Amino acid sequence: MTGMGDWVAAVRVYRDPRIFAVLLLGFSSGLPLALTGSTLAVWMAETGVSLKEIGFFSLVGTPYVFKFLWAPLVDRLPLPLLTAGFGRRRGWMLFTQALLILAIVMLGATNPAESPWNTALWAVLVAFCSASQDIVIDAWRVEILKEEQYGAGAAAVQFGYRIAMLTSGAGALFLAGVAPWPVVYAVAGGLVGIGMLTVLLSPEPPTVAAPPAASAGAVAWVRDAVAEPFQDMIQRHGMMVVAILCFVLLYKLGDALAGMMSNPFYIQMGFSKGEIASVSKLFGFVATILGTFLGGVAVARFGIPKSLMVCGVLQMLSNLMFAAQAMAGHDIAMLTATIGIENLAGGMGSAAFVAYLSRLCGLGYTGTQYALLSSLAAFGRTVISSSGGMMVEAMGWVSFFLLSTAAALPGLLLLAWMMRRDRADSPRPAPGWA
Repeated sequence: MTGMGDWVAAVRVYRDPRIFAVLLLGFSSGLPLALTGSTLAVWMAETGVSLKEIGFFSLVGTPYVFKFLWAPLVDRLPLPLLTAGFGRRRGWMLFTQALLILAIVMLGATNPAESPWNTALWAVLVAFCSASQDIVIDAWRVEILKEEQYGAGAAAVQFGYRIAMLTSGAGALFLAGVAPWPVVYAVAGGLVGIGMLTVLLSPEPPTVAAPPAASAGAVAWVRDAVAEPFQDMIQRHGMMVVAILCFVLLYKLGDALAGMMSNPFYIQMGFSKGEIASVSKLFGFVATILGTFLGGVAVARFGIPKSLMVCGVLQMLSNLMFAAQAMAGHDIAMLTATIGIENLAGGMGSAAFVAYLSRLCGLGYTGTQYALLSSLAAFGRTVISSSGGMMVEAMGWVSFFLLSTAAALPGLLLLAWMMRRDRADSPRPAPGWA
């Protein structure tokens, strides 16, 4: 009964209303990614843009990589009227969400075939506003939840994120079948309003560290807002901080490399937009939600390190399904199995990974530190995966997906070393580890 009681307690953590607010903010956070990634890739492929150019378009997500550069401003700088009226976190969320709506609508008004640079400019602005929103949403989530809720919070934000990606992915493709792309993007932009309503109905977290006073001077502000968050991380984790940062960079690399080229892959395999939407998005969504739920329960029941390892191995092996799909060609049954396995494993890995990133942050510097960690994680999704199109053209789909599977190995080997070192050094878990 003790074992059953532990499982019940692990599931019960999802009942907190704050977890539901995290889910809705995860929805607002997840909407823009497909609009500048997979959905935009379908739009571009449909208009005749080459695979090479589509691959390089992943670079529009560069703001996700470098958001740690302006995270101290979002973390500490007060906004006129908004901060006084809504609080530091809520004011910044409302500000970034309003800008995000405008940028998404303007992106939809461009023509990627006739003016790709204009499309790229607005896509970068969408990514910038989205990355800025992520900074403050992540900080709010870490500060509003208790430490034992991080696993459930990670699953909830991934749940909302995946609902949003289904909406701006499959939903956008369905809508694009009956409406022009500007309408599709305008509707998607309006859905960010769900996040704004959530902010208005949610509390401001307790202030852990007050923003530096303006009278303190520029040098003191830079020291408090920029230098101290990084010093805090080094002080808490010591020399292991280097291994931690490398692990954050590598853990989702294989998943990101395959994911960027998945929609162009489906199109070249002969699948229609409707088939992609109904199978890869709708069925894949269910598999992902189940995966994020199981990942959150696993973290609550077994702790972070074991969950990261098991989910990471499953995540790596799921990439082999894409290689099998490339050999099978246009086969709906095979596509269903491929997407089901890949999304289930990916959801589990994401939930465990977000819980790990949350636990690494010191409460006084959540915005800046989480931005740094998630920026490293985004590096593989943007900069490294931008060469995916060239790789496919050079080696073919089967070899490309085998390579993406191998790309997951370095992160798992580093994780195994970190787990072994932690057990050898201390009988107690290291900070941010379990």
